[in-house]
Amino acid sequence: MIHHTMIVAFDNPIPASELDQFLKGFEELVMGSGLVESFAARHHIRVPGDDHAPVAIASAVLQLRLTDLDTLEATFTMPGAVDFIKHWQGRHPYKAVWANHEPLT
Repeated sequence: MIHHTMIVAFDNPIPASELDQFLKGFEELVMGSGLVESFAARHHIRVPGDDHAPVAIASAVLQLRLTDLDTLEATFTMPGAVDFIKHWQGRHPYKAVWANHEPLT
């Protein structure tokens, strides 16, 4: 079992409804691929300390659960991924960082 935890940070704040569309579209993409066992995502909860973040402020955190590293690698080339990224980068540019890890609990 491997988890792919991704933090997405849009360059500028976007409305919550559009962030929900992004998360729903991402979920449909990865779950429709047949590669991902489960998907979870949540909005970032802003706190005053965010004003002092050294890199970026997250917009959302997403987590995919996959069977193994080969399956994770396959998600980077799944059909529709490039189009999804281009669509959202064109509307609302964002950056993403991720960590691949074993379950935390």
